[in-house]
Amino acid sequence: MNKKITCKTGMEKGLVSKEVFDREVALCREMSAKDGGCCWGRCETCGVIPLLYKLYKGKLVDDARELIKLRKKFL
Repeated sequence: MNKKITCKTGMEKGLVSKEVFDREVALCREMSAKDGGCCWGRCETCGVIPLLYKLYKGKLVDDARELIKLRKKFL
């Protein structure tokens, strides 16, 4: 592999289905409400929601304010 891999490599909409996205976000929401997070870390700094969003929507969110909004929207 000669090309450098970045966080924008392979950016395509729909790499995960809506059903998978919704199910995984629901799991995050449930664990956040129940336990304040999961074994991956604290919800306010977790990368799962931004990663799911990137894989589902094909959009990278890397601005700190936008990340906060995105997490609040789904959690």
